[in-house]
Amino acid sequence: MQDEYRTVARAGVHETEVNRSRFLCAVAPAATEQEAQDFLAAVRKEHADATHNCWAYVIGADASVQKASDDGEPGGTAGVPMLQMLLRRDMRYVVAVVTRYYGGVKLGAGGLIRAYGGAVGEALDTLGTITRRRFRLATVTVDHQRAGKVQNDLRATGRAVRDVRYGEAVTIEIGLPDADVAAFRAWLADATAGTAGFELGGEAYGDA
Repeated sequence: MQDEYRTVARAGVHETEVNRSRFLCAVAPAATEQEAQDFLAAVRKEHADATHNCWAYVIGADASVQKASDDGEPGGTAGVPMLQMLLRRDMRYVVAVVTRYYGGVKLGAGGLIRAYGGAVGEALDTLGTITRRRFRLATVTVDHQRAGKVQNDLRATGRAVRDVRYGEAVTIEIGLPDADVAAFRAWLADATAGTAGFELGGEAYGDA
């Protein structure tokens, strides 16, 4: 699995003009292929009068799903350069749609490749990207007397406290980088005089 990936910080649209053709690049985060296709359908509906709505998306932290379409532009001049730009920027779980309104000047294959790839790159620069890191989910179980101090110590050291549940004992869910698990286990035993429970869960991605 990838240790980290980048995705777009927020959905948005960035417009550029190349030789009188307007290129509107709409970019959005997409957790699944269905979300990417729903976004594409919405952009197509909004710009039904456009000359082309070319698109590309990358789903999966390891980029397991990669799809692109030229939507009527010459083969390989639109969708592929858009996809290549997303991959070059290490973008994952993201969909990009470039809507073109033809301005009367033909750009040629090289011009199209630069325009479509460039529109995606500029949109990412404008909207911003965030890095998500892989971490292990872990559950700490601690008695009520020690719970407050443990929570404060966790937050003070920058640990991601994801959830706190109060029952007979206090259960604190946290996220830990794999490399920190052994050191954290030792710290927890020390901080709670060996009374805390510690259980490793599955893996997830969170903001770096």
